[in-house]
This record gives sequence, C-alpha cells and structure tokens, in this order.
Amino acid sequence: MKLPSLFGGTRSIEAKIDLYFDNVQEAGMVFNRAMDIYLKKGVTQEYQDLVKRVTEVEEEGDDLRREIETQMTTHTLIPELREDVLSLIEQVDEVTNLYEAAVYSFFIQRPQIGPEYSESFGDLTQMVLKAAEAMVVAARAFFRDLSAVRDHVKQVQFYESEADKITTRVEREIYESELDLAHKMHLAHFLDRLDNIADTAEDICDKLSILTIKRMI
Repeated sequence: MKLPSLFGGTRSIEAKIDLYFDNVQEAGMVFNRAMDIYLKKGVTQEYQDLVKRVTEVEEEGDDLRREIETQMTTHTLIPELREDVLSLIEQVDEVTNLYEAAVYSFFIQRPQIGPEYSESFGDLTQMVLKAAEAMVVAARAFFRDLSAVRDHVKQVQFYESEADKITTRVEREIYESELDLAHKMHLAHFLDRLDNIADTAEDICDKLSILTIKRMI
C-alpha cells in the first residue's frame, strides 16, 4: 500500500532519512567485520581501527538524526505523526549504539572465547545482524511502501527467535562445561550483549507495526 510522502515531497528530509538508514547499515557492516576478526585473531590493529570507525559512524548518525529532528520541527512537518516518527528514529539509533558498545566491550574486556564456542558466537553475530538489517528495511518501507512493512517485521521476529535459540543453547553448553564460574559468567554476559541487538530490533519493529496501522487508518 503506497501512500503519499509523509513530507509532502520535501526531498531534503527524505534524503537525510535515507542517509540515516544507510549509516545504521554501515555500522552493522563494521560491527560484523570487527566481530569476525575478534573471533579469529583477537584484538589486532585492524580490529582497533574498526572500533574507531564504528564510533565515527555512530557520531555521523547522531549528526544526521539531529538534522532530521530540527528540520521536522522547524518546518512543522507531519504534525500528527511527528513525535512518533522522531521517536522511531531515536530508537533506530539505539542499534548503532549497541554495535559500538559491543565492539568496545570486546576490546576492553577481551573475553577468552575458545575454539569450541567461537563458531557459535559467529553464528549469533550473523543472526543478530540479520535481525537488525531486516529492521532497517522495515523502517525504510514505513516511509515508502506500507504493504512491505509487515513482511520485514516478520523476518525480524524470525531472526530474533533464532538468536534467542543460539544464545540459550550456547549458554547451556558453557555452564555445563569445566570452565571456572567467572569465565562462564563472562562468556554468558557477551552472549547476552549480542542477543540484545536482536531484541532491540524486534522492539523497534513492534513500534513500527503500530505506526503502520496508525498511518493506514
């Protein structure tokens, strides 16, 4: 169900929102590359460079978000939905924040992930990234084609569920292992940190579903 532009043809703000979503996707790609390097090699110089890059991307996203908020408020665009849209954009920003927080936590705390768990951590990383990517596509669809939102939301729900399954399975394996308790808790903490990215993507899609209904009425 394609509807007229929310912004009455104001291409400037539409372009900025597109750039904003591009920014979130770039943060995900940097996060993905950083995690791949960490799981294979640990904290290398390339990993440190990627940590720096994800911070730069996050700051660029914050600048875009503030520009969008200012423009929407200044020009009193879509007054009946403005607060909802601004809240949505702020929520999407949380995913980028979580990417940044995750790579920094791995850099600072350097959890020792043995070969018996590294593949599972990698699988979890891929699943939460898929959830976040599908969330961004759903958010784009809200501004372009409402009929597509539901399908992408369903994808997010699927990936989030799969991420939960991986987290539960690996936590069980960790706590049944011979590792000392502190090491078990440390690894479980990082599993939960990664899984939280998928949880957040699903929360955003819950809001998207409500906004979609409101816009269709």
